[in-house]
Amino acid sequence: MLYKPFYDPSKNYYENFDEGPFNGFVDGEILENQGEPKYEIFDHKVFLPFGIPAGPLLNSKFVNAALNKGFDIPIYKTVRTKKKDCHPWPNVLSVEIEGDLTLEKAGNKLTVSNDYKEPLSITNSFGVPSYGPEFWQEDIKKSVSHTKNGQIVGVSFEGTRWEGYSEDDYVKDWVLAAKLIKETGAHFIEANFSCPNEGSTALLCFDTNKVQKICKAVKNEIGDFPLTIKLSYFADQENLKDLIKKVGDVVDGLASINTISAEVVDKNGKQALPGEGRLRSGVCGTAIKWAGINMVKRLKALRDEAGLKYKILGVGGIFSPEDFRGYMDIGADTAMSATGAMWNPYLAKEIKQNNK
Repeated sequence: MLYKPFYDPSKNYYENFDEGPFNGFVDGEILENQGEPKYEIFDHKVFLPFGIPAGPLLNSKFVNAALNKGFDIPIYKTVRTKKKDCHPWPNVLSVEIEGDLTLEKAGNKLTVSNDYKEPLSITNSFGVPSYGPEFWQEDIKKSVSHTKNGQIVGVSFEGTRWEGYSEDDYVKDWVLAAKLIKETGAHFIEANFSCPNEGSTALLCFDTNKVQKICKAVKNEIGDFPLTIKLSYFADQENLKDLIKKVGDVVDGLASINTISAEVVDKNGKQALPGEGRLRSGVCGTAIKWAGINMVKRLKALRDEAGLKYKILGVGGIFSPEDFRGYMDIGADTAMSATGAMWNPYLAKEIKQNNK
C-alpha cells in the first residue's frame, strides 16, 4: 500500500533537507522492538536485517525517523569532503514502465509524470549533493546516538575530483572521507561506486582496477572498520568476476543495486529534467527488482565459489514482506528499500510482524 511519501517530490532538495521528513515518517508513532536482536551484521546485532539504502535519508532528521519506524539499518545519504550543490528541481518523478525495466527497455525513452501509483517506479536525479564535513560529522553523530539496542547506522560516501586534483589526490579524497566518517562513530561505511560521475568507464564500479586501488587505500586507513561498496547492475559476468577477484577479500560487504539508467522524457517527448547531463537518469522501484535479485544470486555464487566472507546487501523493488523474504531466501544478508520505504513508512513494521 502506498502512503504519502516522507520525501516530498513537489519540493526541491533543500526544502526537503530543511523541512522534512514529511507525512507518516513524523506521525509520532515509534516502533519499539521486543526481546533481543538475533541477526548479526558487521559484528553488530540487529532485530531485523532490513533498512533504507543511501539516497532518501538526507540528514539526521530522516535517519532518526527511520530508526523510530523500525528500519534497523538506515544509511545516511552520500557525503563528500567538501560542499557540492544539488541538481535543479525536479529531482524525483514517477516513471511509466510496464513490467521489468530490462536493459533493452532502458535503451529506449521512458515517460515520466507526477502520478505516483502502484506498481511504483521512479527516477531520481540529485547529482550526489553534499554539505561539508563541518556539518555532516556532527549531524551523523546525532543519528548514531539515536540508535537503540539492535540498530546500526551506515554512512555512504564518495571521493571527488575537485578542481586541480590529480589521480592521487582523487584517491586520497576517498580515504579522507572514510576517515572523517569513522570519527563520527557510525557503524559502517559504504563507498558509492554506482553513480555515473567518476571513473573511466560509464560507472566507477565497472572500473575494477580503480575500485581495487580505492578500496585498498581506504582499508589501509580505517583498518577493521567495516567497508561496503555500492554497485550497479553488471551485465558483464566476467567484469563482475574480476571485481570480486580484486576486492572480494578486501571489502566487508557489497550492496546492489543502485538504479538502472535510462533516458527520461515528459509526455511531449522532451527532456524531463532540466540542465546539462540530465537526459539520462537513474530509475528505481518495482521495475528494477529483477536486477537486484539477479545480482544477489550472482554475488552469493561468486562468494561461495571463492570461499569469501563478504556480506551481501540486497537492494531494489522491495515493497512488501514477501519482497523482503524473497531477497533473504536467495542469500542476501540484509535487504533494503528506498522507493518502497519512501511511500510506506510502516514497511519495516509490516515486515517485522510478518517475520515472527
